[in-house]
Amino acid sequence: MSKGYAVTNPATNEVVETFDTFTDEQIQDALAKSHEAFQTWRKTPIDERAKIVSRAAELFKERKGELAKIEAQEMGKATPEGEWEINFSGDILQFYADNAAEHNKDKPVDVPGGKAVVRRLPVGSLLGIMPWNYPIYQVARFAGPNLMNGNCILLKHAEITPKSAAAIEEIFREAGLPEGVYINIYADHDQIADVIADPRVQGVSLTGSERAGAAIAEIAGRNLKKAVLELGGTDPYIILDAADITKAAEEAWVKRIENVGQACTSNKRIIVMEDIYDEFVDEMVRIAEGMAQGDPSSPADNQYYPMSSRSAAENLDKQVQRAVDNGATIRTGGELHETAAYYTPTVLTDVPVGSDSYYEEFFGPVAEIYKVSSEKEAVELANNSNYGLGGAVFSEDTERATNVADQIDTGMIHVNLGQYFSPVLPFGGIKDSGYGSEGGPEALEAYLNTKAVSMVGV
Repeated sequence: MSKGYAVTNPATNEVVETFDTFTDEQIQDALAKSHEAFQTWRKTPIDERAKIVSRAAELFKERKGELAKIEAQEMGKATPEGEWEINFSGDILQFYADNAAEHNKDKPVDVPGGKAVVRRLPVGSLLGIMPWNYPIYQVARFAGPNLMNGNCILLKHAEITPKSAAAIEEIFREAGLPEGVYINIYADHDQIADVIADPRVQGVSLTGSERAGAAIAEIAGRNLKKAVLELGGTDPYIILDAADITKAAEEAWVKRIENVGQACTSNKRIIVMEDIYDEFVDEMVRIAEGMAQGDPSSPADNQYYPMSSRSAAENLDKQVQRAVDNGATIRTGGELHETAAYYTPTVLTDVPVGSDSYYEEFFGPVAEIYKVSSEKEAVELANNSNYGLGGAVFSEDTERATNVADQIDTGMIHVNLGQYFSPVLPFGGIKDSGYGSEGGPEALEAYLNTKAVSMVGV
């Protein structure tokens, strides 16, 4: 059973607003409406779908200020970061509005003795289970391609972001989406299992933890439903050399502290060559100690903000203490606020490789820094992970960095930049980071009936 839907301000730990979990009858009603809407939406010309999705993109951008304030109150995201996320979400929707028609055209194929055509057809209602850390972006990435494909969406958002969930549904409706094509559901875990099992639902996408992914994959597999899973990561961030160590440390810290360190593609393990290691660590400590507690609704320079919830901050604190018990050293930080969800920016070194702490994902403002003596050791350490989502490699010599990047076992890798954001690129990982891709043209293929129509003798 889920804990219930509520807006709890992480800066104060105050419950601001609550939302009722759907009854079983409401879930069944949503399933029926979605299935009924699919019968019409699947036949709606793709250029008409594009107009609606494009209008939704415009509305998200127009309301970025309002939506960013909601995110700040729900999960502590600084409003400038929220506005960037929402703008990017609009870009994603527009990309699919502009490109889906061409991608989904019938593809003629010459076959011996005749002709054939491959058609890309919608499959029906899909369930999206979305996380709290990027409440708008995650939905746009899932909904955009699938609405353009002619599928219908049932969207179960995180329990701590119910207001964002309602706002998203409202925007899609205002954009012109017919009733039932996109339905927000406040469902508990048992109800979600029933939704996945329902024959009217053809697939499920989850962005979340490894544990949640395993549970959803088991239910989907048992019911022969296609699943796309975007799970956790302990992304390596390898610094082979740096002409300006201060700048390198500042860039690494900016990436690590983005969204208060609560991003699956954050640079969880910073791997540094031994000749620059000591200076780099000192710089990271200096930067972390220069940050002051701030209000995400009124952000300023050199501030840190609350994590998504008090429980998330408490869990992170337990992780840090376990790491210390295992032999790690806290260079700075490691302090939990008395009542709210603030956790001081933390620099950890000496985490024993192979320990339980080493393999954990620290989902918060904690920088783990590791020392290596060679490229070979850097690659081996980077690949010594149960996850394989993303990563980055830095060097003044781009060829050197690229050569190392090619050896990293991840779904995504970046050379001389922390991460590149673009609607045109696929997003996904390998190993325990999940399977399937969202983003780019690949997302249009995830939930389609790729139907071969053969015409022999024609």
